Amino acid sequence: MRVEIQDRDALLAVSPAALSAYARSAGWTKAKPYGDFSDVYVNEELPEIIVPRTDRLGDYASVVRQLLQMFATAADLDQLSLYRDLAVADRDAVRLRVEDDAADGTVSLERGLSLVRDTQRMVLAAACSLSNPQPVYRPGANKEARRFLEQVRLGQTEQGSYGVTLLSPVVPPQLQVSLNPDLTPDQEPLARAVTRRLASALAATRQATERAVSGDSNAFSHAVPSGVSANFCEALVGLAESFPSVEASVIWARTRPMPRARDTFRFAASDAPILREAARVFRDRSPRPDVVLFGVVHRLKREEDETEGTITVRTSIDGKTQSVVAVLEPEDYDRAIEAHQAREPVLLKGDLERQKQRWRLRHSRIVTENHDGKMEEEAES
Repeated sequence: MRVEIQDRDALLAVSPAALSAYARSAGWTKAKPYGDFSDVYVNEELPEIIVPRTDRLGDYASVVRQLLQMFATAADLDQLSLYRDLAVADRDAVRLRVEDDAADGTVSLERGLSLVRDTQRMVLAAACSLSNPQPVYRPGANKEARRFLEQVRLGQTEQGSYGVTLLSPVVPPQLQVSLNPDLTPDQEPLARAVTRRLASALAATRQATERAVSGDSNAFSHAVPSGVSANFCEALVGLAESFPSVEASVIWARTRPMPRARDTFRFAASDAPILREAARVFRDRSPRPDVVLFGVVHRLKREEDETEGTITVRTSIDGKTQSVVAVLEPEDYDRAIEAHQAREPVLLKGDLERQKQRWRLRHSRIVTENHDGKMEEEAES
């Protein structure tokens, strides 16, 4: 059965940029202006069409409906399938499709919420890796990545399967240059750069997982420059553990075409243990910046000719009691002595890292709390 799109709001959702991008990708060429707000597009084998440059035309919905009919006829597609492509043609789309035990294409509420959260974590991890790829991130500290997420929209789900669609608007190269003459068409906007990094991270994770199975112990560390991190692996673990299989697709905006229209990657529940172990190793080997530890001093050491002193504190790390070594300046070392003599706990702040089987706190210092329960450094800033 052929479906014809008639709903005005649905037709208005198709942007002029999407129409012109689709026309070019389907073989039409812009020939000349038509009035003040449209252009004539020609194709030797297809009818001439008029494509609007603005959606502020009084009959814009009617124009979109007519173009939709012509595009569908030329491509021998039903209008519904074509409309789905046109509605997101000016945006990169990230689609996560999952399998579940239910035969009706639904999932439980808890699993559905988990799917959205883990997809968001995965995209955020990719965005954090843009400027400086690292094995571990503090996502909240990356303001640019957070701002990018505010631009991403949650798209509609598709009938017949369950999944999440994220839509990221992409500025066409010609419009980008007209808005900022200092840029060139090959300079990517942030939205496209993040989508490309997400695709590279998915590809590198898929490859690293397969190489790890074959015995390559450095497979994941070599994938860090491509955007793979503990955060990224943990997001995929959440997805792979919740569903029998996950298909992640990146569909590139027609307004900024790529050599391939779509890149697809698949992960299964059997990948989860490998990804979880990779995330654990990343976190164990990577310093954790600005960590605050609460613990008891049980060892002190300072040589006679030294001003700094070394202490060992018993504290909790990842839910386990651990010993952490820290080197302190003279004033803080004296405070540690007082705390040890009084059998009182201390608050230490620094960059936590693991060296083989031992934990060490770099750039460490003792901090105290004010009457509001906040650390002095935070209160002063």
